[in-house]
Amino acid sequence: MPNDTNVHWHEHSVTRAEREKLNGHQGCVIWFTGLSGCGKSTVANLVDHKLHSQGKRSFVLDGDNVRHGLNAGPGMLKERHGDEFAKRFGLGFSAQDREENIRRIGAVAKLFCDAGLITLTAFISPYRRDRDAVRASLAEGDFIEVLVDAPLEICESRDPKGLYKKARAGELKGFTGIDDPYEAPTKPELVLDAAKKDAETLAEEVLAYLRKVGKIK
Repeated sequence: MPNDTNVHWHEHSVTRAEREKLNGHQGCVIWFTGLSGCGKSTVANLVDHKLHSQGKRSFVLDGDNVRHGLNAGPGMLKERHGDEFAKRFGLGFSAQDREENIRRIGAVAKLFCDAGLITLTAFISPYRRDRDAVRASLAEGDFIEVLVDAPLEICESRDPKGLYKKARAGELKGFTGIDDPYEAPTKPELVLDAAKKDAETLAEEVLAYLRKVGKIK
């Protein structure tokens, strides 16, 4: 029976540097983190749109979208593959499942980065150790942690998905910011003041940072 000791890393015939030369910019992972409703996805998609309009190659890995496929939950998998498969492979929202969710998406983001893409991720990713593990998997300077900073009361007042309301009513357990902790980054590369600035301004701040560190020109 094959096992993981028989799995070996294969070098690509096209190097990352060659891909980046073709792209005209460097690859990196821009890791947006923050409470639900702080504006992570909105800012990430604005940055993506602006990069695309400038001829840069980028892609957004969104928390909700990834949980429709790669990191699907037990409910979705049960419907598609049956109860046993769902129990074994489905990801819920426990601390352990959140850790695996971030591990998987971190691995995908690294692959995109190695392909020379500017990869934007929009995940709550509430636990510092999980984000740090993704950082450690990437080369120095490739992981750009961006805290989208908005107080809980502002995020709760927005509540675009109605999740805070459900959490307050006890209908949703383990919700970050209510009955589950959010561990803010201690030394993020960038902090976006989502309480005082609009998404357009925040997106421009991200682009300015990318130019400052030489990821784009």
